[in-house]
Amino acid sequence: MEINTGLKILPKITDAIELQPKKDDAKFKNVFTEFIGSVNTEQMKAAEITGDFINGEDVELHDVMIAGEKAKTSLDLLMQIRNNAIDMYKELSRMQI
Repeated sequence: MEINTGLKILPKITDAIELQPKKDDAKFKNVFTEFIGSVNTEQMKAAEITGDFINGEDVELHDVMIAGEKAKTSLDLLMQIRNNAIDMYKELSRMQI
């Protein structure tokens, strides 16, 4: 059995951010949009697997736990990114005064 980690999202973020500034910020916006979409997908997948397990479908308990932890980890990462972005905004606002 192959164990897949849910953190395959991270390389997408680092691949999409380039060191040279671009005129178009659409790519930067798409990175966060895709990341939020993938977090949502993980949450929905975990809910679906949990529902299948509760309804007596052929789903193993460890699959339910893995899906739940993937969803939790991806949400925690998103919340940390959000918190850091807010902190950076506040710091920049203080510098402009």
